[in-house]
Amino acid sequence: MKVLSKLFALLLVLALTVTGCAAPPAPVAGGEAPAAAPAEAPAKTSGFTIGVSNTLVGNGWREQMICAIKAEATASGVVDKVIVVNRNGGPTEQIADLEGLISQGVDAIILNPTDRDGLNAVIEAAIAQGIVVVAVDQAVSAEGAYVATNDQVAYAQNGAEWLFEQLGGKGKVAEMRGIDGVPADTDRHNGFLAALAKYPDIEVVAETFTGWDPSVGAQQALDLITTQEIDGIWTSGIDYPVIEQFIAANLPFVPLVGADNNGFVKQLLEMADAGVIGAAVTNPPAIGAVGMSIAIAALTGQNPAQITTLNPEVYATGDTEGLQALYAPDQQPGWSTYVNIPPYTHYGGSADVSACKGPGE
Repeated sequence: MKVLSKLFALLLVLALTVTGCAAPPAPVAGGEAPAAAPAEAPAKTSGFTIGVSNTLVGNGWREQMICAIKAEATASGVVDKVIVVNRNGGPTEQIADLEGLISQGVDAIILNPTDRDGLNAVIEAAIAQGIVVVAVDQAVSAEGAYVATNDQVAYAQNGAEWLFEQLGGKGKVAEMRGIDGVPADTDRHNGFLAALAKYPDIEVVAETFTGWDPSVGAQQALDLITTQEIDGIWTSGIDYPVIEQFIAANLPFVPLVGADNNGFVKQLLEMADAGVIGAAVTNPPAIGAVGMSIAIAALTGQNPAQITTLNPEVYATGDTEGLQALYAPDQQPGWSTYVNIPPYTHYGGSADVSACKGPGE
């Protein structure tokens, strides 16, 4: 397939060996490590304690992100403990959580940030104390923080352009977003708007915020398709529950964009004959493991790149080979099979991530 050939060629250039269920999106360094004199030898090379801050509970993607962090910590052999602070909240709650991790004397903090700028003071305070800080999935602007993300603008733009092409450049669409105000949602909305600017005959008739909650997204989708004329739906990763609502309402499917969630990939593979048309855009939760790898590299004096970005790929109905590479029958519906991201991940594969065991657990 064209997409897989392009991806394979890029991976060859990077001289990386891919393992696991599917070929992951290629990591691209968006920044360079400092070119100054070699850093001083680190105070220690093992026995690290890593703190993790997550503020979205009950979301399969975030659960897998945390499990990937733990798996990479275990595989590294140099991390003794992973402390996960996991609750629903916004910037205020996350600032408190970060302060708590600092007080526990962690060596590094990996966070999925609730705000691009609002956490800067506490992040910079941590860095001033010698704590390595890595923002994953979403970016922060704090000076000195490392950032490892999927390209969220491209994620939305690539998927939206596929959708608009499916509609022949004309029709009524719904944009089902994530959490209002968080960095990834803002970036994705900007990507959606960039695609929309190329298709003046596409009309956005509804915009919702799902909170990246499958049950909320499902109810919103049911309300939309039973009360409005909708020709296509772009979602910020709330996908397989939307298909389920078309089935529940006994309505014909419309083209749908989602993420590489296992449940959605299964629908694209098994329900094409029933009329399901969709595109899965890669957004691997294993970005958490990438963040852990970067944290360890920084702690051990390896000077990793300040910014690391993964490029999304689109796998659509009809691309049977690509979709089959993404699908794992034994995987949870809300999880992705993208778990191996060379050169950052060092665990064996999906089984290690699914075990969700950190060092000593």
